[in-house]
Amino acid sequence: MDKLLTLTALRRVIQLTAFVFFVYGAMIFTTFYTGDKLTQSLPALSCAYDMKGGDFCSLIPLQHQMDHRVSSIFTQGEKVLPALMGTLITLGTVAVLILILNKAFCGWLCPLGFFQDVFTMIGTKLGLTQLGSLSREAVNKIRPIKWFIFLFLVLILPLLTGIGFLGHEWGNPYCSICPSRIMTTAMGGDMSQIYISQASWGYFALSLIADLMFGLMVALALFVRQPFCRICPMLPMQTLFKKIGLLRLVKNGDSHCDSCGNCVKACPMDIYEIQDSTEHKNITHADCTLCGRCVEFCPHDGVMNLKYGPVTLLTSSKESFKKRIKIDKWWKE
Repeated sequence: MDKLLTLTALRRVIQLTAFVFFVYGAMIFTTFYTGDKLTQSLPALSCAYDMKGGDFCSLIPLQHQMDHRVSSIFTQGEKVLPALMGTLITLGTVAVLILILNKAFCGWLCPLGFFQDVFTMIGTKLGLTQLGSLSREAVNKIRPIKWFIFLFLVLILPLLTGIGFLGHEWGNPYCSICPSRIMTTAMGGDMSQIYISQASWGYFALSLIADLMFGLMVALALFVRQPFCRICPMLPMQTLFKKIGLLRLVKNGDSHCDSCGNCVKACPMDIYEIQDSTEHKNITHADCTLCGRCVEFCPHDGVMNLKYGPVTLLTSSKESFKKRIKIDKWWKE
């Protein structure tokens, strides 16, 4: 029983509960969630194409607002504030949610994040060789991709579509390739989102990328931790507001941190910056999902801390580290 009393075990239970809610919520709570979603601006990847879902992510309204409302500033001479009002409401909702849970929406609630975790657990149990941490050089090359996707697929291309420079297929290009669209609909028994469109070269390219990206994500997740999360445009969105989040990772490092590196080995996003020595500093990185594994696997008393406002929720210790290592070996056997 002690083997189940870990932060990771608690996170798995919450991830599973959130998965059921966000993928099947409308089906469970028919009278409310079918007609309306919870926020329509969730800072995690839950798809509006899934009609049974309890909520959908903030990237969907942002693309539509760029296409249909913000573009009207240029095409119809619309006043700026009315044209931006929908976007401001979406960003305001995201800011409130980030204030409450910060980037834990990724590590604890995102259905697609949990889906990848499950495949990584399957790969481990099948005995597939796990890749472990990516090199710092590889991580640095991958990181800009999520910003490119956020700026171009979520903001710029939908805006250019609304202005009239691009065809209708580029009005919501990120949704067209998002693995969450295929995953959440398939989990509800709807396989219609797995297709190759021949409507135009744009639709063909987007549908082909979507299918390839989903298949690649599933294959990589068997031996690489969080493969799609590393390029997810939700991370830049969350980063805009992470400073106001009450939940955060705080480090009070010492000289041991220079040679330890356990926190980086435990981190599913390979954030090398968390091993740097620092005192009483919020080290919630743009790529951090606040999963808490770096706290669990830190062998030094009081160095890594998961805090909510002034309250310390979890702190690292030698005893907890020894127990956690034993549990990790038991799980991998």
